[in-house]
Amino acid sequence: MCFARSRLFSRGAVGTVCCTVLFLACRVRTPSSVPLRSGSVRAAVPEATSFHWRRYAGTRLRVCFPYHASYRALKAIVPEFESLTGIAVEIDWLQYARMHDKQVLELSKPRGDYDLIAMLCTWKTEYASRGLLRSLDSFFQNPSLCMPHYDFEDLIPVYVETIGYVGGRKPWLGGPGAFLCAVPFGAETSILAYRKDIFHKYRIKVPENYDELLDACKRLRERAQLYGLASRGASGQQALHAYLLHAAPFGAKVLDDSLVPAFHRSRSIATLRWMQEMFAYGPPGMASFAQNEALQAFLQGQTGMYLDTNMIGPLVRDPTRSAIRPHHVGFALHPMAQVRAGEVGGFGLAIPHNSAAPEAAFLLLQWITAPQTGRRVVEQGALPFRQSQLADRALRARFAEFEVLERQLAHCDPDWRPIVPTWGELGTLLGIGINEVLTGVSEPEEAMSALVLPARRILRRHAHARYVP
Repeated sequence: MCFARSRLFSRGAVGTVCCTVLFLACRVRTPSSVPLRSGSVRAAVPEATSFHWRRYAGTRLRVCFPYHASYRALKAIVPEFESLTGIAVEIDWLQYARMHDKQVLELSKPRGDYDLIAMLCTWKTEYASRGLLRSLDSFFQNPSLCMPHYDFEDLIPVYVETIGYVGGRKPWLGGPGAFLCAVPFGAETSILAYRKDIFHKYRIKVPENYDELLDACKRLRERAQLYGLASRGASGQQALHAYLLHAAPFGAKVLDDSLVPAFHRSRSIATLRWMQEMFAYGPPGMASFAQNEALQAFLQGQTGMYLDTNMIGPLVRDPTRSAIRPHHVGFALHPMAQVRAGEVGGFGLAIPHNSAAPEAAFLLLQWITAPQTGRRVVEQGALPFRQSQLADRALRARFAEFEVLERQLAHCDPDWRPIVPTWGELGTLLGIGINEVLTGVSEPEEAMSALVLPARRILRRHAHARYVP
C-alpha cells in the first residue's frame, strides 16, 4: 500500500530510563477518580508503580497528523515514546485541506490505515454519526489502561466539550447521552493581537468593544498609514469562520435552540454590516484571504491588529515567520459587543473505530496529552491545552499571551457554532453568501434570506442522526 509516512525510530535504553523517571516522578495531583465533562463517566487512576508501559511492545501504530505547530512540536519527542513502550509510530503528515477526505476514506473501510487521528472539531458529529470513532469513556474507566498522573480534570474544560463530546444536550455538546470521542490537542481560541509600538506612538486605545475596534481600524489607517484588522474572507469556510468570530459577541446564532436557521435575523445582519465597515479598512483583496494570508498581513506589518486564533502568539515569536519584534506585539481579550465571547475550536486526538490497535493508540493519546509531555511541546510552540500550562509562572513569563488566554477562555461557549453532521456543507453554503456580502455582490438581508431554504434542506438530512460509538 502506498503511504507517505515519516518514520520515527527509537533512541535506545537511555530514552527508556529518562522517560520512565520523568513520568513516575511527576507531582501532579492524582485524585482517586477524575470526573469527565459528561457528568456520568469517571476516569480510573492506576498506581504509578503498577503501570506496565511495555505491554504493547512490538505494536506498530499508524497515525494521521496535520502540519500544525502543536503536532510539529511532537516530531522530536515521539521517539521517546517508542523507547519507553516498544511501540513503533508511523506518522502520515497531511495538509489540513486533505485530511478530512483522506480520513473519511480510511475510517470507512473494514480495516483502515490509521490507529490514531488528529480530528478537527467540526468533523466530530459527522464522524460519530457514521460510527467512525471509538468512545474514549471505556478506556478512561479502565485502570489498567490509564496512565499514572494523567489528570483529566486539568484539561481545559471548554476545549474538552467543544472538541471531545458528541450526542449530548445538542449533537455537538456534552450532557446526558454524550460520549467522549476526542481529547484536545491543537485547540485554540480567539484573542486580539495588536502593535503596541504603533498604538503607543499614535495614542490609539486598545479596543475593549466593537465600536472601539472599528475606531482603531480607522485611526490606524488615517494616522499610521497601516491597514486595520487582518481577517479571513475567502468564499466558503474561510468567510464563514470570519463571520462566526464576530457573530458570537454580537449574540447572533446560525441556528436557534430548535436547530432552525437563524442566520438571517437581526443580530446576524448587524454582524455582517459591522464586517462590511471593518473590511473597508483592511488590506486590498482581504475578501479572498484564507487563514495564512490573514496571518501574514499582520506578521509582515501590513495591519495593526489581528483578531483570530491564539496561534498568533507562537508565530510572532518565530523570526522565520514574523517581521515584527515580539516585544512590539500586545495581546488583549476579544472585544465585546452584546456579550463577551470568542471562538473555540481546533484539533483533538481520536481513535478510529476500525483501529487495529486501539489500546496502544490510547496509550499514545495519553502520552501526548499528559502534563509532562504537554509542557514540553508548549515550550516548543504547541498551543496550550491544560489549565496548569496557563497557570505556570515560568510559561507565563515567556509567553505574553497566556495571561490573556486564560481570561478569554472563561468567556468561551462550546455552543458558539452548531456542529451538526452536515456542518461542512452548511458552512460552505453560508460562507459563499457571506463572501458575496463582503465583496459587495449582495446586501446582508438579501444574501442571508436566500440561504434559508437551502439550509433547511441540508439540515433535514441529519434530523434523525444517532451518535453511538
